[in-house]
Formats: sequence, C-alpha cells, structure tokens
Amino acid sequence: MKESDVLIPTSTIGSYAPPSWLCVTLEAIGRGELGETDINETFDDAVRTAIADQERAGVDIITEGEMRRQDFVLGFYERLTGLEQLPAPRTQGPDGHDQRGKWVPSVPLAAPEGLGILAEFEFAKNETTKPLKVTCPGPFTLSGRIQTGGIYKERLEVAYACAKIINTELRKLVAAGAEFIQLDEPSYAVYPDRPLEFVKLFNHTIEGVSAKIGLHICFGNYRGRAVGKRSYRPLFPHILEADFDQLALEFANREMAEIALWSEFPNDKELAAGLIDVKNYYVETPEDVAVLLRESLEHVRPEKLAITPDCGFSQTARWAAAAKLKSMVAGTEIVRRELTGTTS
Repeated sequence: MKESDVLIPTSTIGSYAPPSWLCVTLEAIGRGELGETDINETFDDAVRTAIADQERAGVDIITEGEMRRQDFVLGFYERLTGLEQLPAPRTQGPDGHDQRGKWVPSVPLAAPEGLGILAEFEFAKNETTKPLKVTCPGPFTLSGRIQTGGIYKERLEVAYACAKIINTELRKLVAAGAEFIQLDEPSYAVYPDRPLEFVKLFNHTIEGVSAKIGLHICFGNYRGRAVGKRSYRPLFPHILEADFDQLALEFANREMAEIALWSEFPNDKELAAGLIDVKNYYVETPEDVAVLLRESLEHVRPEKLAITPDCGFSQTARWAAAAKLKSMVAGTEIVRRELTGTTS
C-alpha cells in the first residue's frame, strides 16, 4: 500500500508510549547491568512493540516510535562532540521544562557518527510493510538546550550549525530509501516572533533532500505540559513559505482553535490535523474523532488532509495510547465512508 492510495491517511506524530518493561530496563542500563547485546535486543523489541501496536490499530503510515531516543531531543546531545552538560537549574518539585539541563560547547558542533536516525530507519523498514515516516528534531529545537555566549553568540547561530548536521543525516536517510521525513520544531511556536527566519532555516536544513517533507509544530509536551502560548497565528502566513509538503498541527487539546487558519490563508500544502488529545486520559470515541474530522473538512480538502494525534505519545501510558489510536482509525473510517458513499 502506498500513502497516496489512502483517503485521509492516519499516522502518529513520532514517539510512541514506552512499554513499562522498557522503563525498568533503561534504569538497569543506567546502572551498567546490561551488555551491548542485551541493550540492542531491548531497543529492537521496543521498536517492534511500537510498530505492532500501530499496525493492530490500523494506522496507515507508521513510525518506529522513537524508542531508542531519550526524551525527544536529549539523547542527541550525546552524539554531538565537545559538549559538557550543565546542571539543571531546578532539581526538586514537580517535573517541568526548567529541570532539563543545558550543554555548553567547547568546540564547533559536529556529529562524526551521525545522529543515529539512519540506524533507526534501517531497522524499522524491515519490520513492517506499511509506509514509514521518519522523524527528526529540527535545528531550532535541537539548538534550544545548547548554551550561547561562547563559541556561538546566539541561538540561530547554533541552529545553523545543527542544520548542517541534520541535512547530512537526512540525505543519508533518502539514500537508504526513506520517502517521508518529518522535522519536529515545537520551538517555532514557543518563539513565534521570527517566522521568516524559521522559513530560511528550514529551507536550508532540507536543501537537497529528495523526499516528502513534513513539519510538525506543537507547543511542547514534556510531562504532558505545554511550554509556550498556544497559538499558531503569529506564524501565519509566513510559515507556509517553507518548503514542506505537510504541516502537522495540534487541534484536539485546544478545542479545534485556529483550524480556520487553513482556509483563511489558502495554500496547496497538506495539513496533518491533530485530532487526538495526548494530554488527556479521556479516550476519544470513534464518533468524537469523526466530529472533529468533519469540522476539519470545512477548511481542508480531503485529498490534502491527514489525521494524527496532537503530539507524540512518549508521555502517555501505553494502554491509553493504543486505545486512542484505535479510535482515531475507526473515526477516520466513519468519515471516509461518508465521503465515498461506501458501507464497509
């Protein structure tokens, strides 16, 4: 099956809910109790679990679940040379964004062995026959935990250094057969005062990358909490000048706020509408999803619409993530039948 064969394809954003046994095993890995073979087997099985849950739910375009990564972006700093981790500014109290550490560079950024995303793809593509979307943190988001004021004077300078590294990884992914690559840039929405700079940075990052390109913009989801003012409007219409094919935005947890931006600023790009609330443990019914999908179709042509959760499932219990995916697929199928006039 090809993505183009499906009307209103369903997908995940990227990360999937980690199995409980993976969380326990990660603690054992941190204590040095597992060997290299043990560790590889653990992550391989975690990816197989994420893929299997998506396939059981009937998701059309799957991801490998980002099972080998640490907290979306933090694990990537271990692959960059010359970084020293600084202590978190707050270590006690409720988990929050301000408890995540920063890194200070002592030399210009480089990743001699890559970011590891190529290896993720090489494994996952042999574990499924379904279309596979590859996800990668965007350079502005990746730059966010790197201290400025020394080698790099300001954040955009760091971001362009990250963009060079990411571009190399994306080109290798395409050479390995990746056809759909999504860059995740929640930081765009957190700092919405420079959309034209983001367009320039994004286009530079994907230069020469011959694949379908997605851009995911959210408001953060660390411990299920946003980190910025939840509005996309400051980014429009400028963000539409970026060279992506599909824009993934979150709507479910905002009661569909700003879905009308798509008709207010007409364009020919695809919208991946987030219609599943990953910050809520209420499991949507298929009809709940169908209602939101019908509202989306008031602003987006069906051939330009895809359906996803609002964000990744890394902060969600697996039982809830699996149930939500099943409802997402079932609700989408209700509306597909309405559009095509079929009964099955």
